[in-house]
Amino acid sequence: MNKLIISKQSLYIIIGVLFLFSCNNQEKKYDYQFQNPDLELKQRVANLIEQMSLKEKVSQMRYDAPAIERLGIPEYNWWNECLHGVARAGEATVFPQGIGMGATWNPDLIYEMGEVVSDEARAKHHKSKSDGKRGIYQGLNFWTPNINIFRDPRWGRGQETYGEDPFLTSRIGVNYIKGLQGNDEKYFKVIATAKHFAVHSGPEKSRHQDNYQTSNKDLYETYLPAFEAAIKEAKVHSVMCAYNRYRDEACCGSNLLLNKILRDDWNFEGYVVSDCWAINDFWEPDKHNIVETPEEAAALAVDRGTDLNCGSVYDPNLTEAVLKELIDEEKIDLALTRLFTARFRLGMFDPDNQVKWSKIPYSVVASKQHHNLSEKISKESMVLLKNENQTLPLDKNIKSIAVIGPNANSKQSLLGNYHGTPKNHITPLLAIKNKLPNATVNYALGSDIAVGWPMLNTIPSSVLKNGNEEGLKGEYFKNMNWEGTPEFTRNDKSIDFTWVGERPLDNLEKDVFSVKWTGELIPAESGAYRIGLRASSGGKLFFNDTLQFEFSDDHEPKTRYFDVDLVKGKSNTIKIEYFNYHADPQAQLVWAKTDQDLITPAIQAAKNSEVVVLCLGLSPSIEGEEMPVLLEGFDKGDRSEITLPKTQIELMKKIQALGKPTILVLMNGSALAVNWAADNIPAILEAWYPGELGGKAIADILFGDYNPAGRLPVTFYKSVNDLPNFKNYNMENRTYKYFKGEPLFPFGHGLSYTNFTYSNLTISNVVNIGSDIKVKVDVKNLGELEGDEVVQFYVSHNNKDKTTPTRSLVGFERITLSPNETKTVTLSIKPKQYALISNQGKPIINPGSISICAGGKQPGFKGVADANTTTVVEKKISLVKN
Repeated sequence: MNKLIISKQSLYIIIGVLFLFSCNNQEKKYDYQFQNPDLELKQRVANLIEQMSLKEKVSQMRYDAPAIERLGIPEYNWWNECLHGVARAGEATVFPQGIGMGATWNPDLIYEMGEVVSDEARAKHHKSKSDGKRGIYQGLNFWTPNINIFRDPRWGRGQETYGEDPFLTSRIGVNYIKGLQGNDEKYFKVIATAKHFAVHSGPEKSRHQDNYQTSNKDLYETYLPAFEAAIKEAKVHSVMCAYNRYRDEACCGSNLLLNKILRDDWNFEGYVVSDCWAINDFWEPDKHNIVETPEEAAALAVDRGTDLNCGSVYDPNLTEAVLKELIDEEKIDLALTRLFTARFRLGMFDPDNQVKWSKIPYSVVASKQHHNLSEKISKESMVLLKNENQTLPLDKNIKSIAVIGPNANSKQSLLGNYHGTPKNHITPLLAIKNKLPNATVNYALGSDIAVGWPMLNTIPSSVLKNGNEEGLKGEYFKNMNWEGTPEFTRNDKSIDFTWVGERPLDNLEKDVFSVKWTGELIPAESGAYRIGLRASSGGKLFFNDTLQFEFSDDHEPKTRYFDVDLVKGKSNTIKIEYFNYHADPQAQLVWAKTDQDLITPAIQAAKNSEVVVLCLGLSPSIEGEEMPVLLEGFDKGDRSEITLPKTQIELMKKIQALGKPTILVLMNGSALAVNWAADNIPAILEAWYPGELGGKAIADILFGDYNPAGRLPVTFYKSVNDLPNFKNYNMENRTYKYFKGEPLFPFGHGLSYTNFTYSNLTISNVVNIGSDIKVKVDVKNLGELEGDEVVQFYVSHNNKDKTTPTRSLVGFERITLSPNETKTVTLSIKPKQYALISNQGKPIINPGSISICAGGKQPGFKGVADANTTTVVEKKISLVKN
C-alpha cells in the first residue's frame, strides 16, 4: 500500500481552506439583533428599543440625540436644511429661493434639482462621518420643503414657499421631495420634511401666541392639499408641525391635525418633528397657555403625535411625565419606533457598501454640473412683467450703461434665507461687466435698501490698526470660550472670513473653535457710521471698552450692529469675541457711513450712460423669519407695506426723470406694489432671490441670450389696502381665486420675447359627473425666436356664489417652441379637480356648466396686467349625471 505523504506547507493550506469554509458557513455573530442588516426592519427596530432604558429612549427624542455607547449607537443631530440647496453646512450649490422655484412652473426641473441637492447632502454627510463629525447640519434628515400657502404678501417667510396656489405648490413640492428622498425601495437618499403643518403663514411676530380659525372649506381647499399630495404621492417621511394654534389646539399638540387628518385620514407612516422650541409655547408666559408645566407640554405633544422635539423640552421632562403617569411609556416606544425606522431606512446602522447612496463622491459638491443647473433654474424662474415698445432685449453694442441700486452688487440678495455658502456670487453688476467687456459700466449704490438700513461692507484694513500693522490681532482657540493659551496668534488684515472646507485650526474633532480679535479703528473721514458683525454661531463686540451687542444660536449668518459718530483720525478700541459650533463658520466686520449722499453719484452715473439698469427690491436682511427689524414698512420680518421702500422710490423717480431708457430689475422674496414703475418704467424684470449665478441669468435675459418665460406664482396687488387683516386666515378676497379687485400683475402673468397663440381647444360638450375631462389645445410660436411657454389650464364654475373661486388652476405644462412651431398639449382633469369644496370640507359636483380655459395666462385682464405675448381660449361645457 502506498503511503499518503503531505508536506507541511500543503497541510497549512488545507487547514486554512477548511477554516475559511467553516467561517463562511457560520452565521455572523452580532452583539444585538438590531445590528443584523438581514433581519426585517420592524424586528430590528423593536429589538433596539427593547435594549433601552426610559432615560435613553427620551434622549433619542431630542434633535441633538446623544450617543448610547453601550449599544453602539452614535450621536445624531436631526437638524438640517436644504430649502434651495444644502444650507448652513459649508460650501454648496445655492439655487434660486423657493418662490423662484415656484416661478419656473417646471416640476420636472425641480425634481432634477432635488436629485442634485440630495447628491450634495449625501456626499457631505459621509465626509463628515468619516471625519468623526456628527453635529448640526451634518445629518440626513432635512427640514424642507416649506409648502405653506403664501396667502398674504406681507409674510416675510413667503419667499420660502412656492406661491399662493395649492395645485402649483403641490406639483413643485411633490417633485422636490421625490428628488430628495430617492427611488431606492430599501434606503432613503435623504428624508424630506413637509412643513409647517398646518394653516401657517404669518404674522411672524405673533406666531407663538396666535390661534387661527378657518372654515372646513378653506382648510380642505387651500391649506391641506399640498400636504396631502406630499404624503400620498411623494411619500414624504417627515412632517413638521407649526408654532401657532389652530382651532384652539397647538399645531404640535393637535388631535385634529396630527391624529385624525395626518394618520387616520392620510395613513401617514413617518414621524412628526416640532418646529424649533414650539413645545415651549405650550406653557411659557404670554404664549399659548394650554398647560402649566414642561412635563405636561412634553406629554401632550407626544400623546398627540409629535415624535421628535427640536428643542429641549422632551429631555428630561418626558421621563418625569412617565413617572408622574402623565403619559404611558408605550407612547414613547411608538415615537421611538418611528424615529429609528427613519434612521434605519437611511442606512445608518448598515455597512456603507450596502447603501448605494454612500458611494456618491464628494466631488459633486458645488460642481460645474450643479452650477449649470442652478443657472438654468435661475433663468427659468425670472418673470418679465413689462416690456413696453420692446425695450428689451438690449443691444450688446451699447458703449455705456449705468447699473444702479442697492441690489446691483448685493451678494445677500442673490441668496435669500436658509442658504448655503456658494462658490460664486455673480451679482447683476459683475455679470453686466462680463457681458459688455468693451462698454463703460457706471455703477452707483443710489440708495439704502430702506430708510435706516444702509448696505454694510467689510471694514478695510486701512482703518484697522494692530500695533504697527494694518488689521486686527487674532487669537485662535480650540474651544468655544477663549480659554487657555491660544493655539496661535496672527495679524488679520480684515475680518472677512468664510471658512469653507478648511478651518482656521487643524485637527478639530468637531467644528468648535473661537477667535478673539483686538485692535483699533481709526476712520479716514468724520461722520455717522453703522458698525456691525455678520457672523454665524455667536459672539460679542466691544467698542471703546463698551459691550455693544452679544448673540448666540445664530444658525444662519446674521448682522448685529450699532450706530456711532466717528472723528477722522481718532482711535477707537475694538474687540470681537467670536465662537463657532457648527459646519458653516463665518465672520465679517462690516460698516457703512450713514450720512453720505447716495443719489447724486447715481444721477451722474445715469447721465453718463446710454441705458440705465435699476436693481431694486428687498433683502433677506429685512424680510424673513421672526427678525428684530423695526423699519418703516417692515414689522419683525414681515412687511406692513407692500410698496418699494421710500428710499428706492425716490431714486427710481429721479433716474426716470432724466429721460434715459430705464429697465427695472426687482430682487425680492414677495410681491411688490410697484405701481409707479408699472406706469412709468418701460421694462420690469422680476428676478426674486435668484441664487449664486443669478446675476448671469439677469444679464442673459436683459441682452437677449435667454428668452424669459417664468410666471408669477403669486398675485401682485396694488396696495395693502386691498388686503384683508393679516391675521384673518379666511380666503375671502385673497389670492387669484378670490380677489375681487384689480391686481397690478395677476397670478400666472409673464411675458416673452416671442408671441404665442392658442387654437383648437377640444373638449366634449357634455361630461358625465365623475368622469375625467379630456382637454386638448394647439399652441403656436408666431415669433422669430425660440421660447418657452407655460400652458395654463383653469376651471371656472358658471353658477357662482361668493364662496366659489373665480377660477382654479387644474393643470400646466412648460413647453419649448421653435419659431413657427406648433405643439398639441393634452390634459386629463380629474373629478376632484373640478369639484367644489363644500362648507363641510367635502368635494361636491353638481350638474351645471363650467368653463375651461387654456392659455399662457389667466383671461380677462387689461393694460400691463394683461400679458400681450400670449393668448387664451375658453370653452363652456355641461356636467350631467349619468
